[in-house]
Amino acid sequence: MAANDGASAPRPFWNPYVAGFGLGLTLLLSFVVLGTGLGASGANARLAAAAAHAIDPAAVDANGYLGPWFAEGSPLANYLVFMTLGALVGGFVSAALAGRVRGAVERGRDGSVAMRLAFALIGGGLVGFASRLAGGCTSGQALTGGALLLPGSWAFLGAVFAAGFLVAPLFSRAWRA
Repeated sequence: MAANDGASAPRPFWNPYVAGFGLGLTLLLSFVVLGTGLGASGANARLAAAAAHAIDPAAVDANGYLGPWFAEGSPLANYLVFMTLGALVGGFVSAALAGRVRGAVERGRDGSVAMRLAFALIGGGLVGFASRLAGGCTSGQALTGGALLLPGSWAFLGAVFAAGFLVAPLFSRAWRA
C-alpha cells in the first residue's frame, strides 16, 4: 500500500481498550509459546554487541556482560531480536493499512527538526543505557513484570505515571500547535 499522500484521511486509531486487550493477548501468547514475556531493549543490546564483535571480537568475548552471549553462537539468534523485528514490520504494515505512513519529524511549533532529532538521539541513548543498567526496558518491566504482579514492577509503573504527570506541564508549551 502506498504512503498516505493527503488525498484521503487516515483511518482512525483503534479504541485503546481493544488495543490493550490485544496487547494482553500478545503477552499471554508470548508466555505460552516462548515461556517468557515481552521486552525490547535486549534486541538493541544484542545488535550492538554483534556490531562490536565484528569490529573487535577478542574485546567483546573478554567482556563479562557481552561475552556470554557469543558462547552458543550469534547473539542475534535470540527471541528478543525476532520479537523486535516482528514489532517493527507489524507496526509498519499496520500504519500502511491505516494510511498513516509518511515521512515527517513530529515536533512542537518552537522546535527545529535538528533539535527534535538531537533530543531523540540523546534521550534514546540515555534510556537504552538505563534499561541495560536496570536489566530490562519499560515494556519488560511494565508489561511482563506487571502481568506477573511483581511489586517492583507496580512501583515502577506508579513512578512512571507520577513522573509523567509532574513533568508534562513543563513540555506542553513546546508541543502546542
